[in-house]
Amino acid sequence: MIRKTLEPVVRAGPFGTLVEIAQALACPLDLRTVLKRVLEKLGEDAGILRSAVMILDEENREIHIEVSVGFGQEADSVRFRLGEGITGRVVASGHPVVVPALSREPLFPHPAMRRKRGGSELTFICVPISLDKPLGALAVDLESTRSCDYEGSKRFFTVVASMIAHTLNMHRRIEDERKKLLDENRHLRIELQERFEYSNVIGTGGPMRQVLEQVARVAPTDATVLIRGESGTGKELIAHAIHHSSPRAKEPFVKLCLAALPDTRIESELFGHEEGAFAGTPPVKRGRLELANGGTLFLDDVGELTASTQCKLLRVLQERELERPGGSEKIRLNVRLLAATNKDLEAAVAAEEFREDLYHRLNMFSIFVPALRQRKPDVMLLADHFLAKYSRQYRKSVRRISTPAIDMLMSYRWPGNVRELESTIEDAVVNCESNVIHGHHLPLRLQTVENSGTAFRDSLSCAVEQYEKNLILDALKSARGSCARAARLLDTTERIIGYKVRKYQIDAKRFRTWLGPTQ
Repeated sequence: MIRKTLEPVVRAGPFGTLVEIAQALACPLDLRTVLKRVLEKLGEDAGILRSAVMILDEENREIHIEVSVGFGQEADSVRFRLGEGITGRVVASGHPVVVPALSREPLFPHPAMRRKRGGSELTFICVPISLDKPLGALAVDLESTRSCDYEGSKRFFTVVASMIAHTLNMHRRIEDERKKLLDENRHLRIELQERFEYSNVIGTGGPMRQVLEQVARVAPTDATVLIRGESGTGKELIAHAIHHSSPRAKEPFVKLCLAALPDTRIESELFGHEEGAFAGTPPVKRGRLELANGGTLFLDDVGELTASTQCKLLRVLQERELERPGGSEKIRLNVRLLAATNKDLEAAVAAEEFREDLYHRLNMFSIFVPALRQRKPDVMLLADHFLAKYSRQYRKSVRRISTPAIDMLMSYRWPGNVRELESTIEDAVVNCESNVIHGHHLPLRLQTVENSGTAFRDSLSCAVEQYEKNLILDALKSARGSCARAARLLDTTERIIGYKVRKYQIDAKRFRTWLGPTQ
């Protein structure tokens, strides 16, 4: 038990003091505030005249006072090198030190640390704050008396220092995790911006150039945009491009696919609700409109909205405020709305299935995304993009698409548009056992006469000749127009390749500028 020096602790009980210190350390406050409370508690219960928590900066191996009580502002300038003076040695060695008479200790170079209080001599106790490695030290000044129980005091403050060490370690881990999350968030934002910039939308044909021009024109504004086109054409990608090219790019982008939700859930997902608004719902739910406040809300398949939800959405758009179902509080909204549909909304308006006033509100600016069959020049650009993407994802070395497979891709009508093309290339990469995608790697629907113009099969001899020609074309492409290298690839002679080139009227020179990989 600690005598004289810690007489108030004896009255309150050392265990009680430690419990209160533990409660102070558990408070969800910033580290400096928590440590300040601990030192103040030591001053109240343990009769501490001055105290300080010192932290080791591992990078420059310097010890500084993080928090102090009773030292004044001059303590802010106190610095120790690791191993310097008593504090530096305590941190470096991990062993506590007691100095009975502080004024006579030569290892204290700083006047702020050696100064007496009211003419009384001070006793200095310094204990390490450490776990698996040194973190710092706890230093306290007590009024020196002849009957001090130095060993008891040292044990008490060692327990306090151990509690501080665990708290300090927890705060550091939380801070490291916070910085990690901030870095990840920043990198993800950059990645999303780069991925969804309209300049990165793939397409060089006239229809897509017109779409990109519209995106560039409308993105800097707050206009509501209605994105129209068949399923799978990339309407969501256009919505992302608009958001990430707008002044709201750093704010939330929230999307809601209405076709994927039952009618009973659409209203709750869109507007949220208060406690008791619907049976079996959680107490309070923030809707997508509220979550997108300050940013952009993308409503996919907006033509699926029920009549009652259309009415409520129109009111929110007009008044720019939201009242959650079951509540009375008005929530001001600053949301840009982007909507997409593959339906004929004009026909829906004429049939009174879609509100005309909401249609005009959504149709402030329309973008029509063309079907893939209307942008044939982009098929191979997209196919090469997906080939590179899924080759990386599945860690394969698939480098190109053979000529017959290209013919199949170009001849197919793509009713599922870009989404179907992506799925096709992904499946081909998975099934490909070499570094070239051939026709047999593609789905059967692309290999049939009805869907592909490449299946010329009037006779067996014609089919064999077509297959032979395709093999030679692939070899010449890999050999960059060299008949000799193409012959080696096909395990035949240059004379035979030359004969076949003349027979099939193949222009080998056109492959000499092709920069693809060789086999």
